[in-house]
Amino acid sequence: MQDDGRTLQDFMPGATGATTTGDGAIAREGEALPEGAQVATEAEIVEALKTVHDPEIPVNLYDLGLIYEIDIGATGDVKIVMTLTAPTCPVAGEMPGMVARAVDGVEGVGRVEVELVFQPPWTRDRMSDDAKFVLDMF
Repeated sequence: MQDDGRTLQDFMPGATGATTTGDGAIAREGEALPEGAQVATEAEIVEALKTVHDPEIPVNLYDLGLIYEIDIGATGDVKIVMTLTAPTCPVAGEMPGMVARAVDGVEGVGRVEVELVFQPPWTRDRMSDDAKFVLDMF
């Protein structure tokens, strides 16, 4: 994991370099795709999301159920709405950027926007069966 020097405060309302909507912050990456470029599929984006892990939990963010929404536009721009297991997560300030960079690396993805929200609150019910198995949470 690369430390880009940002902290949770960088993603809070009023922080320099971050913008907010709703109850969370937005991280942005990437640039527009050339006209006519092949747009990535949701499956390809999910695979990229599965490469992002919370350093304290040995399960990827997607299987933890932290990804609430993936919206892929016709031009390849992607908006992701995500949450955290807890607002006090020690790496909370890094997670939206980690997600944005992972998705930005997918062929056929244009601009990426990741919004961090806390409503609805995350619950264990959002976890995949694989995640529950790994974490012994059945």
